[in-house]
Amino acid sequence: MHHLAQNMNLHKHKLMLRWIVTLSSIPLLGVVTAFGIVSQQIETPATLQVVLENISLPDDSQASTDEVRASVFWRNEYVRRGDKVTDLLQRLNINDIAASTYLGNAPATASLRQLPVGKSVQAEMQADGSLVALRYLDKIGNQVVIERNADGFSTHTLPVQMEQRLLLRSGEIESSLFAATDAVGLPESIAYQMAEIFGGGLDFHRDLRKGDTFNVIYEMNYSNGEPTRSGRILAAEFVNQGTSHKVVYFQGNDERPGKYYTPEGRSMIRAFLRSPLEYSRVSSGFKLSRFHPVLAKWRKHNGADYAAPTGTKVKTTADGTIVFVGKQGGYGNVVKIRHAGGYTTVYAHLSQFASTLRHGQKVTQGEVIGYVGMTGLVSGPHLHYEFMVGGQHRDPMRVVLPDASPIPSDQKIAFLNSTRELTERLELFTHLAKLD
Repeated sequence: MHHLAQNMNLHKHKLMLRWIVTLSSIPLLGVVTAFGIVSQQIETPATLQVVLENISLPDDSQASTDEVRASVFWRNEYVRRGDKVTDLLQRLNINDIAASTYLGNAPATASLRQLPVGKSVQAEMQADGSLVALRYLDKIGNQVVIERNADGFSTHTLPVQMEQRLLLRSGEIESSLFAATDAVGLPESIAYQMAEIFGGGLDFHRDLRKGDTFNVIYEMNYSNGEPTRSGRILAAEFVNQGTSHKVVYFQGNDERPGKYYTPEGRSMIRAFLRSPLEYSRVSSGFKLSRFHPVLAKWRKHNGADYAAPTGTKVKTTADGTIVFVGKQGGYGNVVKIRHAGGYTTVYAHLSQFASTLRHGQKVTQGEVIGYVGMTGLVSGPHLHYEFMVGGQHRDPMRVVLPDASPIPSDQKIAFLNSTRELTERLELFTHLAKLD
């Protein structure tokens, strides 16, 4: 190591003055530093002298505990298809024969070798590649901890630590609702909830447009820090063709399940769902005259046909009572439901009925009553759906659906107090999404 020593004749040189003033006591404004420099030419060159000095390196064996800890770090990796323990350790940069043997053969580490694709594994290791500890969640959510000790390695299991978090997602429609939700990583169950919540006022078969957007706040359950199961939507906004539709979740002080309302308290769950299927394509609409593909003649089409694979679940669009279940001529397997207010719905060409379905049974909105098929006079699998008011057929795609009851007046204040924070979060999130 070389050191340079300068011998300067202070009587022959002018001094360079430099001062530093630090105003670190000013809160939130950071640090302010002022520099002042006075410089003049040096009249004579400085005399330089070279000094050599030996400096001994520190002994690693005397390193402090803090220094040893500083050389230990964590890495994270995910299980891939076809992985063996050696593959996982290699991606974690662990070079430890003893650890590889224990993890690959010990009965206590069998759960590691059974982890499904996508599961996360965290490894604590030293700079030389030796394993200090390994952590992961097993199939039932318990945290498994493998640690090095004086005798080799030990494994112990920690109980599940559950917590619930609120997550926020936003997306834009390019082709379909479910393609957009997949693109932003929205869980499938949340996507279906969103389709059901907005399904009373929006027709996702016909109303959806490219450029429509959505924002959603929902619950996600975590086990030991890893997501396990999605909960319910707490607030959401869907902007369809420039019109914003917002909902918030509210459960009153009674024992009845919570429902979705607009921020003003109007029910979003209509008395009728717009469609009896979660998602499908309308293959034939309500028409006064249509050429029947099987009968080969023109006749009135009193409902809407939804093209869907055989076995697709069919749900009743409103609360009601079963007035007919069985075979009926060209309708094949059919269910007829009477609803309050003089409304009736018909579901035809079913492959089979729900196992418990019977005449006189009361059903609730969204309950599965059967499955798509091609019984009766049909040329392919689909659901024929009819909507009647006072015995007169109406176009299921265009009829104005009645609203469900709004927030009761005696719960209006509780509703506003309970949902105010959700509404504010949704508005803030919507604003930030627009800026992105």
